[in-house]
Amino acid sequence: MAKQLTTLITGADKGIGFQTALELGKRGHHVLVGARDVGRGKEAVDRLTKNGITADLLKIDVTDRTTIQVAASQVMTKFGYLDVLINNAGVALDQHQPASKLSTEVMQNDFKVNFFGAVDVIQAFLPLLKKADTAKIINVSSNMGSLGLATNSASQFYGVNSLGYQASKAALNFATICFAKELADTTITVNSVNPGWTATEFGGRDLKQSIPSGMQSVKTGAAQIVKLASDPENKITMTFTENQGTLPW
Repeated sequence: MAKQLTTLITGADKGIGFQTALELGKRGHHVLVGARDVGRGKEAVDRLTKNGITADLLKIDVTDRTTIQVAASQVMTKFGYLDVLINNAGVALDQHQPASKLSTEVMQNDFKVNFFGAVDVIQAFLPLLKKADTAKIINVSSNMGSLGLATNSASQFYGVNSLGYQASKAALNFATICFAKELADTTITVNSVNPGWTATEFGGRDLKQSIPSGMQSVKTGAAQIVKLASDPENKITMTFTENQGTLPW
């Protein structure tokens, strides 16, 4: 009987993070629901459990190194290893303001979660990932962080102004590259994934209908993340992909 994979997903109490937990749980993963809000985290675990999924709540605020270290210690004590780390927690605080008017304080808050938070989590859990037979790090990025798309006048992102969010996701992509290179001689793969504009609270709201806006369902948004996390061969590394294929860095 194959060993049950243990998977940590940050920001797994809602949206794409929860859907990813649901999909991977159905595939047999033991899901660690990383959540900053304990109440929402417990609700997410209850929903997963009712679907026949084994799951635990892991209180983790990616902007607070203490909670990250405590969470890593808890995983070490209970499991001794980690098979999959999905850095899903993210924010978008820019409100599409021009770069000339966007405060650096807002930009710093984008970076605290989207870049520094993800790097802190990777560094804290890397010893646990190294104890697994093979392991995966999946960083949930964005096509808005693609320098290639941002500089292509034919791209829909050419005219987008979200300096803090876009730069933080571009930085996250670079973290993917750096960690993938560092871990190239190990059994740990590192990849970035663009989930796409998904109908979640993170994706904004349709003000006319007062519902989450977005061009696709959360199931579609989670699909590429789930695909990589479920890959049994685990040979793909240092890529930036979406459901439709490879994206330019």
